[in-house]
Amino acid sequence: MSNLMALSCLLPLLCFLAAAAATTTTITIPLTPSAIKHASSDPYKLLNSLAISSLSRAQHLKSKSEIKIRKNSSSTLSTPLTAHSYGGYAISLSFGTPPQTMPLIFDTGSSLVWFPCTTHYLCSGCSFPNVDPSDISTFIPKNSSSSKFISCRSPKCAWIFGSEVAAQCKSCGPNDKKCSQICPPYILQYGLGSTAGLLLSETLDFPNKKRPDFLVGCSIVSNRQPAGIAGFGRGKESLPSQLGAGKFSYCLLSRNFDDTSVSSNLVLESGSVSGNTTGTASNVRYTPFLKNPKGDNSAFEEYYYVLLRKIVVGNRHVKVPHRFLAPGSDRNGGTIVDSGSTLTFMEKPIFEAVAEEFIKQMGNNSRAPKEEIQSGLRPCFKISGDKSGNIPKLTFQFKGGAKMALPLENYFAYGNESTICLMILTDNSVEAGLSSTGPAIILGSFQVQDFYVEFNLASEKFGFARKKCS
Repeated sequence: MSNLMALSCLLPLLCFLAAAAATTTTITIPLTPSAIKHASSDPYKLLNSLAISSLSRAQHLKSKSEIKIRKNSSSTLSTPLTAHSYGGYAISLSFGTPPQTMPLIFDTGSSLVWFPCTTHYLCSGCSFPNVDPSDISTFIPKNSSSSKFISCRSPKCAWIFGSEVAAQCKSCGPNDKKCSQICPPYILQYGLGSTAGLLLSETLDFPNKKRPDFLVGCSIVSNRQPAGIAGFGRGKESLPSQLGAGKFSYCLLSRNFDDTSVSSNLVLESGSVSGNTTGTASNVRYTPFLKNPKGDNSAFEEYYYVLLRKIVVGNRHVKVPHRFLAPGSDRNGGTIVDSGSTLTFMEKPIFEAVAEEFIKQMGNNSRAPKEEIQSGLRPCFKISGDKSGNIPKLTFQFKGGAKMALPLENYFAYGNESTICLMILTDNSVEAGLSSTGPAIILGSFQVQDFYVEFNLASEKFGFARKKCS
């Protein structure tokens, strides 16, 4: 923690902000594939790494228990969205005065916006292929005239730590409105990685738009997190919440575009939005967001829950126990949409029923057990020639009748020219039938590639439509 304490002498810091305007304004920032590649060219090792990282992410989202480091006008902001070969998508945002541009991973499963910060930034376990920790982009607070620490009596400190944090302001009186004691350090866990730092107020800088007093995390200690996170969850500290966005939408590039300069756009619109707006695809189908489960684990409150009613393989409905479809009073069950997860996760009883239906319709004799071990995915099937027409379709049906019919490349991936593997996973360490915490289904980015996806916050609904994102 010595590096965190070193922040006490760094008063300036740069952050990112966007404001609503009286006239409609569009700002475009590319969402493009990362240059990070897997160390091996073996497709099964790549699939295995995606499975491991996706499962780790799911386990974190399901058991998340850390302390939550808790309009009349119309304005549209558009930012480029970039696909990472290891599963994520990224945007570049500018913070501070003068602005410093930082790459951030786009994440609907968390809320805090943070970036690697100060010349003292340390990142362990960050020597990925094509990534040298010494080359990680860091924000330098002392170079920004608009940077300042968040006071422990600030409402924004309470966004992260709750109202009880004020009791920790022992150096300030109860009526001291200019308390100089800073907000406590935050610690966040992201599946395989983690980060820690202090909260700052900064200016978020879009072209021709600035938003002062934007809450951002200045991280100086991280593990396996070479880039910052742009949190788009339901928390007050998320980017759309701080901007007062009525809607945000995006179209995720197909994984076939990994590690190229091709990008799509992430679009934010302020105020009340309805009907077709900037970037909207045609034939958008909607399903309402569910009310988030309340309880001791407030971390679940920042997720986007939808009600998945049916899973259809081919023409057969998969029988899913009702307790998994909607979050119960114990906060377990239900489906969330998470851009930070690559592959869709299903609780074991659901996954086994889906996998078994594929096996029945494709034939157990076509299984590829060796490839299943190599990839960490199952089932894998051997195919010869062009047999894609014989592979059952996979369809998700949501409350309100909205059906998401997935194209083949969104739920099966080729290990080689003659083998395909189902790109959905479960936790094999949990015995079927046993209860598990958190959401039962996590809809990942792989399944919605080449879909227009809309989070309509003003109308509390989730929309989607097939669209060629490139």
